[in-house]
Amino acid sequence: MRITEVENSEEKAAIVKEVLADLPEWFGLPDSTQAYIDESRELPLWAAFDNEKLLGFVTLKETSNSTTEIHCMGVKKAYHHQGIGKALQSALEESVAGKYDFLQVKTVDEGHYDEYDATIRFYESVGFKRLEVFPTLWDEWNPCLVMVKYVG
Repeated sequence: MRITEVENSEEKAAIVKEVLADLPEWFGLPDSTQAYIDESRELPLWAAFDNEKLLGFVTLKETSNSTTEIHCMGVKKAYHHQGIGKALQSALEESVAGKYDFLQVKTVDEGHYDEYDATIRFYESVGFKRLEVFPTLWDEWNPCLVMVKYVG
């Protein structure tokens, strides 16, 4: 497996579109999914490949001078639990080390969907801590959990 930072905006959008299409349990809202695809064109993106086969990606978005966030991350279902997400996370952290103090991620709070409960467990496994829940940031059915990790 190799992880590469992708520079071309159209390639970024194609990568995000392909991976998210494989993850409807997490990315099943067409407008929201399209927003991730469109926004990825302008954001730093790292992709994981096995030879030429796309496995997953992660995008990064600056939120302040001291904090950046995982904008979107996805690994195709067939490759879950094989260390790809952790490898993407590690590559991302290497790139932000010394530039930011904190890395954050937003996800649906625990207890609402099994898929997002697994997402929380993944982020905790790579060192994130639960910071705060915003019950209506997105909507009442999807309370937003903010998780943070010190990377400075």
